[in-house]
Amino acid sequence: MEVMKHDSIEPGLLHVFRIFVGIRLLLILIGLRLQALVPAPRARIYLFFLLVEAAILLVYLSWSWLRDQLGRAYLPIAIIFASGSPIFEQAIAMVLRHENILQGDSATGGVWGLVILLLVPLILVSWQYNLRAVIAYIAGTAIFELIFTVPTASRIETDVPAVIGVVFVRSLLFLLIGSIIVRLMREQREQREALARANVELARHATTIEHLATSRERNRLARELHDTLAHTLSGLAVQLEAIISIWEKDPRAIQDMLDQSLTTTREGLQEARRAIQALRASPLEDLGLSLALRNLAESTAARANLTLDLLLPNRLEDLDPALEQGVYRIAEQAVANVAQHAIATHMRVRLTRENGLLELHVSDDGCGFDPETVELEGRYGLQGIRERAKMIGGDLKITSQPGGGTSIQLIVEEVDDPSPDL
Repeated sequence: MEVMKHDSIEPGLLHVFRIFVGIRLLLILIGLRLQALVPAPRARIYLFFLLVEAAILLVYLSWSWLRDQLGRAYLPIAIIFASGSPIFEQAIAMVLRHENILQGDSATGGVWGLVILLLVPLILVSWQYNLRAVIAYIAGTAIFELIFTVPTASRIETDVPAVIGVVFVRSLLFLLIGSIIVRLMREQREQREALARANVELARHATTIEHLATSRERNRLARELHDTLAHTLSGLAVQLEAIISIWEKDPRAIQDMLDQSLTTTREGLQEARRAIQALRASPLEDLGLSLALRNLAESTAARANLTLDLLLPNRLEDLDPALEQGVYRIAEQAVANVAQHAIATHMRVRLTRENGLLELHVSDDGCGFDPETVELEGRYGLQGIRERAKMIGGDLKITSQPGGGTSIQLIVEEVDDPSPDL
């Protein structure tokens, strides 16, 4: 018997094996009960022998400790025992039939009765192993049967060619059945392995997405710190250095600079608290995209003393959560740039949804900038906006020039989303 191809036994195989042995054990018990009505002690001994063999095999298949101890040899031993014992028993049955102790045709020694007893082990071999194992099983059972049945058939003067013919035809039939089962099982294993690989790839993809999300959140936190604490602390450091330089020369100027430093510190603390609150809270979950953008724009405009032109839908339903998050974060960074860098007096925030397109537009009348210079400087705010736009598959357009204000336009194509009520 060929060594097991797989380290583990196919699911359900041992259960089917035990059912087969249990049914055989039940049939032997019925035969032993019927044979008790006939005075044939040798027949009862024969059936009792079959009963002991079937019981031993059933105990073997139900003993998990043996499976752990024998490992890969556990199943081959069971199959050899389940296949070899019926062949040996059949040779004995041929003699008993010839002596009319058992009923049946002694011309072929009841060789066809082995078909069922050997078919189930064949199915199990085909289920667990490959075609070479099936061929080895068929050849092994045929040779083992001929070794026992041919001499027995000659001794009782029965038709030996008929016995050989039955074994040959059965072997061809088994080869056909085994090859079909092997092919079906190979396709099933390939599908199972493909599914396992897909699950592994999915797990890796999920891990990658988690890492990317962590990395993006770190980048966002870096941008928040850059636009709040970094600016505040750098300005405070410059002011303290100026105080040191004129410490003994101009006390009045020192007082003014200390007041300015205190104001700067308070503003920085307020911005830091706002950034921490943004990290802890999720306005989208509580308010939805439209209301969250309204609160964001109004609070930013009030803090920066900006006049606000706001156009938002009343409701935005059935939006992808990832899309909502991306649009909100882009708007958050855009209005933060207006408040912190634009030196503007007016800000316009507009969000529309029409014909499957979601469009965000944030503009101001501030000092503007040169987009090429900003790209070379790698300013965190615009870099983060571009990253988030790419992440949600949006088309981002940033228009600005020195002294001409800034306009940020984001267009994202949706799939089968209904238009909102404005």
